[in-house]
Amino acid sequence: MGVHYFECPAGTGVFAQAAQLAGRAAPSAPPPQVAAPVAVAAADAAEEIEYLPSKQKTADGSTSLGQQITWKGNKATVKYIGEVKFSKGEWLGLELADGG
Repeated sequence: MGVHYFECPAGTGVFAQAAQLAGRAAPSAPPPQVAAPVAVAAADAAEEIEYLPSKQKTADGSTSLGQQITWKGNKATVKYIGEVKFSKGEWLGLELADGG
């Protein structure tokens, strides 16, 4: 079963934790240095895909859906905010402006 978090062109989607965004205070523990690929629908139409809805804002209210941000020097748009199946905590799904 696949999980669908948000849509963006191939090669432009990543996940990051809010603390990884430019201009934010450093977290008490370092965030993971991994960007997870965005789930893509399988070619087999029989595969079940779970769609997870996004929150409108992060838990601390500092980042909103659709907001333009900078991640690792790349401009991006926040396309998803919420929990993910691959890790604990709140994650942001980002669409990179230049494909990273």
